[in-house]
Amino acid sequence: MTLRLGDIVQVLQASVAAELLGNPDVVVERLSTLEAAGPQDLSFLSNPRYLKQLAQSAAACVLVAPSAREAATSRGACIVVDDPYHAFALITQLWKRHHFPEAPPHIHPSACVDPSATLAVGVSVGAFACIAAGAMIGEGVHLGAHCVIGERAHVGAGSRLAARVTVADACRIGERCIVHPGAVIGADGFGFAPHQGQWVKIEQLGAVQIGNDVEIGANTCIDRGALRDTVLEDGVKLDNLVQIGHNVRVGKHTAMAGCAGVAGSATIGAHCTVGGGAIVLGHLRLADHVHVSAASVVTRSILKPGQYTGLFPIDDNTAWEKNAATLKQLHALRERLKLAEKLLAGKPAHLQEKT
Repeated sequence: MTLRLGDIVQVLQASVAAELLGNPDVVVERLSTLEAAGPQDLSFLSNPRYLKQLAQSAAACVLVAPSAREAATSRGACIVVDDPYHAFALITQLWKRHHFPEAPPHIHPSACVDPSATLAVGVSVGAFACIAAGAMIGEGVHLGAHCVIGERAHVGAGSRLAARVTVADACRIGERCIVHPGAVIGADGFGFAPHQGQWVKIEQLGAVQIGNDVEIGANTCIDRGALRDTVLEDGVKLDNLVQIGHNVRVGKHTAMAGCAGVAGSATIGAHCTVGGGAIVLGHLRLADHVHVSAASVVTRSILKPGQYTGLFPIDDNTAWEKNAATLKQLHALRERLKLAEKLLAGKPAHLQEKT
C-alpha cells in the first residue's frame, strides 16, 4: 500500500500549485510528523518554529512553503507549496481513498426501509438501519449500522452517516456532509413553561436545516427549533460532544471544538471559532470572525471581530482561594472607590494632592 511521489504531486496539482524537487519514483509508505518520520514517510513543515526539526528529519520527502525551500532541498526531497498544511490535508484525503476504498453500494437485508421512502442510486444502508416514511436519501449516501432517518427527513447526495446516527422527522442534511457515530440531529429542544410549581412541555415544532460540506462529531446533539428551524450553514465543523440548542443559527465555515455548548436562540456568525468547553448563552449574537477561547463563557453579544477570552487563571489551590475571596469583594471595593473619588472631587486641589 504505497504511492509514488510523482503520483502524489500530480494529484496535488489538480488543486494547488506544487513543485517536486526530488525523484518522482520515490515510494511513500506512510504519512508522519517530522520528528517521527522514517525514510519511507512523507511529512510536512507548516510552522517555522519547527525548522530545526526539518534538518534532523529522516522523512523521504517533506511538504514545505517557498520560504523553507533552501533548507528543505539541502536535506533531501521536498514538495514546495504555498500552504503545506492545506496540501497535507489534501494528501490525507488521497491516502484514505487509495488505502480504504469504499465498498460497492449495498442495502443490508436487516435494514428497514419504508416503501414510501425515496433512495437514489448508489445508496448504502447498514445493518438494522431504519428509514421512515417519506424520507429522501440522495445519490451515493452511506448510512451506517443502526442509523435512524425519520419521517420526511432528507439526506443530501454524497453524505456519510456513521453508525447510530439519528436524523429526526423533517430534518434536512445537505450534500457531502459527514456525521460521526452517535450524533443526534433534531431531538426536542429544551423548552418548558413553569406553571404552579411544575414544568409544562412546549412542543418543538421546528426542524434542523444543515447545509453542504458540514461535519458533525460523535455524540454531538443539535436540537430542533421550537417554532423556527435550527440552522447550520455550509461548511460548519463541529467536534465531538457539542450541544447546539433550539433555534440556534451557526454561520458558514464556523468551527467548534469538543464540549462547546450554544444555548437556545443564539446566533453565531460566519468564520467563527469556539474553543473546547466554551459556552455561548442564549439569545446572544456573535459577529463574523469572532474567536472564543477554550472554557470561556460568553455572557453578552460580541459585535466586533476578534479573539475573546473569559477565564479565571488556574493556580495552586491556596492562592486560587485567596484570589477568589478577593474577587467576591470587588463590588464593595468599587463602591468605596467611587465614594472616595466623589469626596476628593469636592475638595480644593491642594487638599487632593495631600490626600
